[in-house]
Amino acid sequence: MRYLYHLPLSPYSRKVRLLLAEKRLPFELRVEKVWERRGEYLDLNPAGTVPTLLEDSGLAIPDSTVIAEYLEEAYPDTPLLSRAPAERVEARRLAAWFDGKFAAEVTNRLLGEKYMKRLMGRGNPDAAALRAGYAALGPHLEYIGWLAETRTWLAGATISLADFAAAAQLSVLDYIGEIDWQQAPAAKEWYARVKSRPCFRGLLADRVAGLTPPPHYADLDF
Repeated sequence: MRYLYHLPLSPYSRKVRLLLAEKRLPFELRVEKVWERRGEYLDLNPAGTVPTLLEDSGLAIPDSTVIAEYLEEAYPDTPLLSRAPAERVEARRLAAWFDGKFAAEVTNRLLGEKYMKRLMGRGNPDAAALRAGYAALGPHLEYIGWLAETRTWLAGATISLADFAAAAQLSVLDYIGEIDWQQAPAAKEWYARVKSRPCFRGLLADRVAGLTPPPHYADLDF
């Protein structure tokens, strides 16, 4: 059996879950509390981060970017990168944008301060970090909206790694009620199309103890 070590509100774990489901690859989830620094897990992923994919062959693949490249090479029947070189570059660029820039400027500040800090016993949210996260969220949503209005999908004509990287980040923020979708209609329309795909069902069914998502979270029509 294929296992994915994850945390329910890790956007990187969610990205890999979406990729696996879109490629119709069966897997089981194993929650990994990375702050416990389990020796057995560190043997699989010395960085001690999630996600880590463990194939039934025993091959352990850490890091969502490495996993995404592995899945594309090992299971090419449902490609998530276009055959067109320019679109492949654009998909990778946008995936790096959301995994890096968006995560640092928005997700880490809002999810990190409001949820992860409490989960890991690191004190109260930092008000300055929250303000910076909210300030950065608007321009990022505008950029997603612009991409969605000028292309069929974020990186081009077909759905790609870029859409799943973006949707994974937004899904955790949506779960904790941090996105005002009325202020971002173009981004909302694109996100509704992504979360209507069968691969999204597992994420929409997620529930985290002590944290209830807003009613629209699992509503395909918002």
